[in-house]
Amino acid sequence: MHSWPVQDAKARFSEFLDACLVEGPQMVTRRGTEAAVLVPVQEWRRMQTATRPSLKQLLLSDQARTDMSLPPRGQAKRRSVMPLL
Repeated sequence: MHSWPVQDAKARFSEFLDACLVEGPQMVTRRGTEAAVLVPVQEWRRMQTATRPSLKQLLLSDQARTDMSLPPRGQAKRRSVMPLL
């Protein structure tokens, strides 16, 4: 990952953006310390979906699940059974 001082990233933003799109994530530093990363949108979306919890994680979590909307008891529709001939 290439590192850009903040003043270079600001002054040459178009080049900074092109490098991100071609080479991947680009690091921005401020006074020699890592401050931020510019990431292509496809990778950002991939990371966003990867951070969503799985169904297993949701069911095993300690967080309350009372906000789930469930149908009232006894209101479920049942399939009709065909008689055997």
